[in-house]
Amino acid sequence: MLRRQIRLRREYIYRKSIEDKERTIQEKKQRLQQSIDNNVLITPELRKDAIKLQGKMDWDTSGCDGIINHMDDEYKWAGVEDPHIMVTTSRDPSSKLKQFAKEVRLLFPNSKKINRGNYEIKQLMDACRANNVTDLILLHEHRGVPDAMTISHLPYGPTAYFTLVNVIMRHDIPDVGTMSEAYPHLIFHNFSSRLGNRVKNILKYLYPVPKDESKRVITFSNSDDFISFRHHVYKKNMETKKIELTEVGPRFELKLYKLIQGTVDNADTADIEWVFRPYMRTAAKRQFLAGD
Repeated sequence: MLRRQIRLRREYIYRKSIEDKERTIQEKKQRLQQSIDNNVLITPELRKDAIKLQGKMDWDTSGCDGIINHMDDEYKWAGVEDPHIMVTTSRDPSSKLKQFAKEVRLLFPNSKKINRGNYEIKQLMDACRANNVTDLILLHEHRGVPDAMTISHLPYGPTAYFTLVNVIMRHDIPDVGTMSEAYPHLIFHNFSSRLGNRVKNILKYLYPVPKDESKRVITFSNSDDFISFRHHVYKKNMETKKIELTEVGPRFELKLYKLIQGTVDNADTADIEWVFRPYMRTAAKRQFLAGD
């Protein structure tokens, strides 16, 4: 079993190693096609390989999204097999974090909650791989308030790190409805960018395919990089013929701050796909200080 994991990991790393070359070729082909369509001179760096690239362009179709990379293999069984999720917390959790972990477990069908105890991250990941778990969700807190969520996809990633804000538990919501265990319908709003689609896939594939008669709805709405999570059930009022929504909670906001191409147990060595750097854009500040 260990040899098989090592072999599959090496194959995964090899596929990633050749992606930069394929991506560079794809970008050159797109630039060459734009030059041909606009009837402009080909840039000097493309002239040497223009004929070879044009020959390869004959095999491209307009229906594809681009090169196939390791991201296409991460969720290749999505929609075919239901996800199996493990929910746990940081070490020595407070009573509020334990209660929040129970509510999070109910949000994801086919999920189980495990007490963290003294288990290390590597031990948790080995146990998840041995039991065919597809995703591990880690919940963290600060002074008894849930403040972070980590979603790690198995066996090789990706891993998304989110900050949790404005967490409201089910029992704090007035007139809260009954928690349904049906597979929910998902609503995603404002996930149009490349990073948005990436995060959307990470969240979407935590849920199995719902049935048409399901009355459960989960919403992820992105506004200013904060993802609002809302959970409702609906029913039709036979007298007014209108749809009535009932919030069943919990409710919170997510903010992505890091995304790596690996699992949480090899976070130190995995490639960073995206990281939030709020203080990197200083061009305007430098111009202001210089008096421009």
